[in-house]
Amino acid sequence: MILHLYLARRFLRAFLALMLGLGILIVLIEMIEQVRRLNDTSARFGQVVEVALLHSPETLYEIVPLVTVLATVAMLIGLARSSELIVSRAAGRSALVSLMSPVLVAFVLGCLALAIMNPFVAATTKRYSALSDRYLIGSTSVLSISEDGLWLRQGGADGQTVIRAERANAEGTLLLNATFFAFTPEGGLIRRIEAQRAALVPGAWQLSGVKSWPLGADLNPEAQAVTLARLQIPSPLTIDRIRDSFGRPAAVAIWDLPAYAKALTQAGFSARRHLVWLQTELARPLFLMAMVMIAAAFTMRHARLGRVGLAVATSVLMGFSFYYIKNFAQILGENAQIPILAAAWAPPVAAVLLGIGLVLQMEDG
Repeated sequence: MILHLYLARRFLRAFLALMLGLGILIVLIEMIEQVRRLNDTSARFGQVVEVALLHSPETLYEIVPLVTVLATVAMLIGLARSSELIVSRAAGRSALVSLMSPVLVAFVLGCLALAIMNPFVAATTKRYSALSDRYLIGSTSVLSISEDGLWLRQGGADGQTVIRAERANAEGTLLLNATFFAFTPEGGLIRRIEAQRAALVPGAWQLSGVKSWPLGADLNPEAQAVTLARLQIPSPLTIDRIRDSFGRPAAVAIWDLPAYAKALTQAGFSARRHLVWLQTELARPLFLMAMVMIAAAFTMRHARLGRVGLAVATSVLMGFSFYYIKNFAQILGENAQIPILAAAWAPPVAAVLLGIGLVLQMEDG
């Protein structure tokens, strides 16, 4: 038990030291980037620092698996140079038993990151987006969502309404050159409305510069078209829902993701990205455990055996490889190329099994 606590403390110290050092480095790099990005705006230096500090937690949260690899390498290299690993093996402890405490610490850190850091990063990400848009409004008044424009869909008792806009503001609540297609509950297209401007107000879209065409089998749409200065269309959408739906799932706290994904589906939007992100976050503790075992497989040897640099490079390379495999699987899941659970859980499970196999082969084999 004493040895387990000792190894756990060594791993935790290495992890926290790396997080602190990389956190300071990320803040400095982020400040340089935000100074360049907000150079032509009215933002003062203090406001630029605030934006940089708000964006830094997201970057630091993304590299936690890589920090875990580096912390494991740093701990084991230190133990190898002091011959403590040799003493541990001579006492009859296998490599897997010695790794139990660092693996358990990595699992706990993953759970803490999921429960505490994830909601914090979601809050700072939302605030960062709001401040960034505010300071950039002097140079770019609207934001292009995609090459084909912005698409929205809202549902109600009277049927679905599909909305397309060429451009929108950062929150998606102000649409320019918008087209509204109204459908019956059975799916038939009954009305087309074009508006120069559509603003979301509580409970409705407020349209200006409107032209409306009734659609039907026995109608002449152009002959019966109506031009209006203003028109109001009821809408169940809210500012927060639109902002979050067009932002990244990372901007939604893990505790709010299930309810939000359900509400998003009911409103007619696809919640697949949010569901993939939810499962990926739930698998984070398992992935951190895998990073410890993979890094340990190549560095859990005595320093006198040589090739320490090669072992460290191999460990880091393997960690980076699985990190990018995890991100690639997440992208496949978001694009419906593979099932959601496979996209989120297959890389961590595969990494754990590979880590165990490598440790058994290289240390206990």
